[in-house]
Amino acid sequence: MAPRTPRCNSLLLIPSSAVTEGGGSVIICLNQEAKAKIMPKDELTGDAQWWLDRVDIAGPVIEAGAQEADRIHELTRDGMKALHEQGMFRLLLSRKVGGAELPLPVFIQIVERVAQYDGSAAWCICQGNGCAMLGGYLAPEVSSEIWEDKPAGVLAWGPGKAEATVVDGGYSVNAQSMFVSGSHHATWLAAHCSIVKERDGTVRLGADGNPENRTILVPAKHVELTDSWDVVGLRGTGTEGFTLDNFFVPEDHSIVRDTMIEKSGDTGPLYSFTTVSIYAMGFASTAMGIAQGFLDRFNDMAQEKKPRRINLSLSEMPVVHDEYARAHARLSAARSYLCNSVNEAWREAENSGAATVEQRMAIRLAATHAIHESKSAVDTLFDTGGTSSVFALAPFERRFRDIHAVALQIQGRKTNFGTVGAYLLGHATDMGVI
Repeated sequence: MAPRTPRCNSLLLIPSSAVTEGGGSVIICLNQEAKAKIMPKDELTGDAQWWLDRVDIAGPVIEAGAQEADRIHELTRDGMKALHEQGMFRLLLSRKVGGAELPLPVFIQIVERVAQYDGSAAWCICQGNGCAMLGGYLAPEVSSEIWEDKPAGVLAWGPGKAEATVVDGGYSVNAQSMFVSGSHHATWLAAHCSIVKERDGTVRLGADGNPENRTILVPAKHVELTDSWDVVGLRGTGTEGFTLDNFFVPEDHSIVRDTMIEKSGDTGPLYSFTTVSIYAMGFASTAMGIAQGFLDRFNDMAQEKKPRRINLSLSEMPVVHDEYARAHARLSAARSYLCNSVNEAWREAENSGAATVEQRMAIRLAATHAIHESKSAVDTLFDTGGTSSVFALAPFERRFRDIHAVALQIQGRKTNFGTVGAYLLGHATDMGVI
């Protein structure tokens, strides 16, 4: 049964031309034999519900494998196959290389729906699609090498320390990357070199006078991952690290992300948003989906469970009525705030080319708020579920761990409230969070 999912009330539809512009297909799927299959463009639609239906096809598969994914610290092979079949890692990929290039108001609904089935899968989809936006900026032959006609193509990266030195034809790279979500199923990995040294040892500077920060791309088959992702929640994301030691990277397999928009000439509304902002709204949607999945399954359990020595089911107890309603209100209000903030920013980007600073700050605040409201809703009902909440085979325990892991990530950092508050009160603030 598909989850009961409240959705945004605005901007559920986008013109089909926005999805199929340029002709050809924009979603690459796999058939039952896992061979590439191009979906005819007349089967595609810009209706968000069309995409949510695709999620509901893959969802039961990823939920069935979620416990195994937790055990092996990566999404299962069946889960990944189901997600690739529905094009879930190509949502924000450029149409030029076979992606859907969806509007962000539709994207966040898809991420939330996936998270109702499994938070780790939603997290990987959000991360992978943020990375996939690079496909609109790289040299066409490089983007094609990673994604075009490659249904399972996934790029993954994370923070860390990396340095590149200029050599013939490219760079020699030393890197220690970590928190690379989706690293196990990625076909390409990236590291962000905060220092680029010329042949004479001098540090290369960008146009702004600061050291150039160059992202380098490496086929995952050449990289050995660490085995360090033994954590409390989001265990299935496989958020490992990797090391590069004097690894050669060709010049065309690198890019300076700070200048890529100007160089590429891409002017669509999607490309006016920073990956920071996209990760904020995407991981907030992950949190809301985890919480909604928890509420839905609590509702199912409450119909039957009678606490010991009480001759009423949870669904018949007034105190539970109160707690469930409050949790529902918390989540619904947070969803509306985030959806409205993203919708307004998207409309502005469509009309004028970019969202305003105020709108970007609103996304940051709404995203952080949504993460913590989702966590609060889960915490309340986890307690109300009593001993039924603690069993690993129950549908609650994993979601409880996952929501707490989301809240600890940078997008849920409580200092985000102070950053936005300072801006609203007229003080200088950190623009890097938007």
